[in-house]
Formats: sequence, C-alpha cells, structure tokens
Amino acid sequence: MTTVEKPGAAPPRRRPSAGERVVAAVPGPARTVVLEVGQICRLLGQVLYSAARYPRGYWKDTLDEMYALLRLCFWPATISMAGFGFLITVMGVGLLVLLGAANRMGAFWVMADIREIAAFMVGMVVAGVIGTSITSDLGARRAREELDALKVLGMDVVRMLVIPRVIATAVMCALLNCLTSFVGVLLGLVAVGALGDTTSGAYIDSMSHNLYAADVWGAELKTLLTGLMIGVICSYKGLNAGGGPEGVGRAVNQAVVICFAMVWVFNFFFNAIAQGLNPNLLMLR
Repeated sequence: MTTVEKPGAAPPRRRPSAGERVVAAVPGPARTVVLEVGQICRLLGQVLYSAARYPRGYWKDTLDEMYALLRLCFWPATISMAGFGFLITVMGVGLLVLLGAANRMGAFWVMADIREIAAFMVGMVVAGVIGTSITSDLGARRAREELDALKVLGMDVVRMLVIPRVIATAVMCALLNCLTSFVGVLLGLVAVGALGDTTSGAYIDSMSHNLYAADVWGAELKTLLTGLMIGVICSYKGLNAGGGPEGVGRAVNQAVVICFAMVWVFNFFFNAIAQGLNPNLLMLR
C-alpha cells in the first residue's frame, strides 16, 4: 500500500551518513580541519583515478609544467642545499674530529644528507616556489570565475589544470632530490679535504659501506610522495579560494604553511617506517 503525501507537507528528512555523523561528533574548532583533510583526500583520489583511468590528453601540459618547475627551482634548490648543507657538514666534521672518528664522515653524511637534508630542502623549496604559484594561479582563475566558465563548457577542471601540475610537482621533486643529494655528497668531499683530518678515499669508502639501496629508493619515494601532496594541497587551496584578491592571498599563505608542516611531519614518519622495515639502516659500519 503506497502512502500519498499531503500537499504542502515537508519532505522526509534524509538520514545522515556514517561519515556525516563522525564529522558532526568532532568538536567545533577541529571540525574544519577534519573537513579540509577529507576534501584534500577526495581531490587526491580524483586526481589518481582520473590520471590512471584515462592516461592521455595531459602529458604535453605536464611536460611544460615540469620544465617551468625545473627552471624556477634548480638554483634555489642548489643554493639552499649548498648553504644549509655546508653548516651541517662543518658541524659534523668538527664533532667527528673531536671524537677521533674523522674517517666516518661518509657514514655520517649518508644519514644526514641522503636521508634527511636533501629531501627536506627539496620539499621546502618546491612548496615555497611552485606551491605558491599553483595556488595563486588557480585562485586567480577562481576569482575571475574562469573555473565556473570551464565547468559550464563541460570541461573537466581537474584534468585540465590539476593533474598536470600534480604529476609535474611529484616527478620533479624526485629528480631534484637527485640533484641536492649530489650537491651534498660533493660538499662532504670538499669539507673532508679542507677541514677533516682524513682523506677523500676514506670518505668514499665509509659512504659506500653505509649506503644501502633502501636509502636511495626510500629517498626517491619520499620526495615523490612529498611532491604529490604539495601539488594536491596547493591545488585544493587554489580551487577553493574565495573573497577576491585578499582571499587568494590568504589561500597562498595557508597552502605554504600547511605544506611546510607536512614536509616536516611526513619526513619524520617516513624515515621511522623505513628504518623499522630495514633494520640495517640503523647500523653504521
């Protein structure tokens, strides 16, 4: 037997889903954070699904974005690694010479450079240079209502504007990590010859005995995932910027702060997991 709704009666209330009930149970100040994290994860899922399901149509734009990223980040990444790495090198050499273990500088630099400093420098430079560019560009398009116009024309904004930027950021972060790691190794070699009471041969021998394959692929995977998250976070902030030019500026500031914090936190947890899965990384030979 069917029920007939009375004219003017209120429509039946929709029962909230499990996700909505969980979000509603979160206290007010943290609810916004939970919602933003969920929306960022949703955008990440859209990017991965669309890029994998239809892997064509965006590669030319991706190559253009990769070239622009390399042109903008090559010297900042190199100079940042040279300056910051030089300070760490001087402190490391001084400490090892004091302990009478200057010939272990190679082992120290594997831990300091390849596992920590290189990936950290790449993430900070890319977030500060490219992340701001992504957020400001998408935010300006949002303010000029270009994104709404593209949707009216039936175009997929994620495929046109987000996927090329995210892929380019992820791939170039991994390639820039190779650059900064190489610069760090050269810095250690120069510091050993100029400040350390040892030879370059001992430095190379110590490094070769303590450099594992897990260090190399782990650093590349870490920077690849870091670039992926930077691209998604900055794209999300740009796509959802509101309030005109001031809103775009706030979105850029928020994106940079979130990316900087994410680089620190993700670097810590990734290294902890990698060392737990590969106990050899905890031993210095």
